[in-house]
Amino acid sequence: MKWLKRLGLAVLALVIVGAIGFFGFLADYVGAKSNNVIAHDPYPVSDEARALHDTLFVGDWHADSLLWERDLNEVGYGQVDFPRLRQGGVALQVFTAVTKSPAGLNYEENSAEAFDNITLLSFGQLRPVKTWTSLLARAEDQAMRLHEFRDADPERIKIIRSKADLDALIAARAANPEVVGALLGVEGAHPLEGKIENLARLEAAGYRLIGLQHFFDNELGGSLHGTSNAGLTDFGREVVDEVVRRGLILDLAHSSQHVIEDVLARTDIPLVVSHTGLHSHCEVKRNLPDALLREVAARGGVIGMGYWAEVACDEITPAGIAKMIVAAVAAVGEDGVSLGSDYDGSVETAFDTSELPALTHALLEAGLTPAQIGKVMGGNMQRVIRARLQ
Repeated sequence: MKWLKRLGLAVLALVIVGAIGFFGFLADYVGAKSNNVIAHDPYPVSDEARALHDTLFVGDWHADSLLWERDLNEVGYGQVDFPRLRQGGVALQVFTAVTKSPAGLNYEENSAEAFDNITLLSFGQLRPVKTWTSLLARAEDQAMRLHEFRDADPERIKIIRSKADLDALIAARAANPEVVGALLGVEGAHPLEGKIENLARLEAAGYRLIGLQHFFDNELGGSLHGTSNAGLTDFGREVVDEVVRRGLILDLAHSSQHVIEDVLARTDIPLVVSHTGLHSHCEVKRNLPDALLREVAARGGVIGMGYWAEVACDEITPAGIAKMIVAAVAAVGEDGVSLGSDYDGSVETAFDTSELPALTHALLEAGLTPAQIGKVMGGNMQRVIRARLQ
């Protein structure tokens, strides 16, 4: 009978290995399918645009690349990796941790109680067991991934935690343009798991940009896509105050309009809406009213322009995104506009990060001056980081 028992254990092991392999394959398939770049002919880049682009500090407030089981030191599926960041002349990329995503995700209304897609993804990608149940562990795990990529190429990848790190990045790029900076952000503060002391753990893991909400209401307040449309809770106010005290960057992307109004009333720090659009260009639920965005910009904050159809109303070529950026500059001023691609955030785009010189070309064609383009492409981002990090 011992042989029968051994056979049963062997079959069980094969089933488990097969299931894991299947879910791993499925996770890769979903990642590639969800972050597609539409096939296209090369976009134009004039000599003038190329020369200008090469002088710019280019920065992007939002990419979800750490969610996927990829080696970002190699070119792979999706829209961002370090080789393509170098090809696109990007100086600084914010990598944002996604730790919870409700099944049936949509822009109108999502329940925090819906089945969580990231649980299945964590299992399928063979992430540590603790990430299967803990949102904080997922954030720490995604931060660890970035540190592993940096450790594999420490001369060319720099993680930004402070103003001194930013200065060192700029100096390093002057000597070697292949050096790329990476800053960690968290998409929604639900990894705090309702405990203010966990903010210190996120900071220790390297996070410097803290979003309050994602696609659902959480312990801090209402989401733009939740069920309550509520403002800040008592815990939300406590977190906002602690983010300000610690010298971290506060991100209002996905927050309800009431949350944004509450934050504006509570603090005068420069705020970030990392990836969005504006109503005057495209009046959809995912975008925000111009008047509210003007208030953010008036405080020295910035609005990151996204590159996908739902914020740009289907005009997602470099020329289309340039059109949206021009509209944003007209609405909130040239000091209030940044890039916020949402690359690798389960969105389809018409260009990846290697093609950003084409966006510089399109902005010149759309009538922005080189000085305005410098601000939008990364100057405004650099200013906010300097104002907040210690």
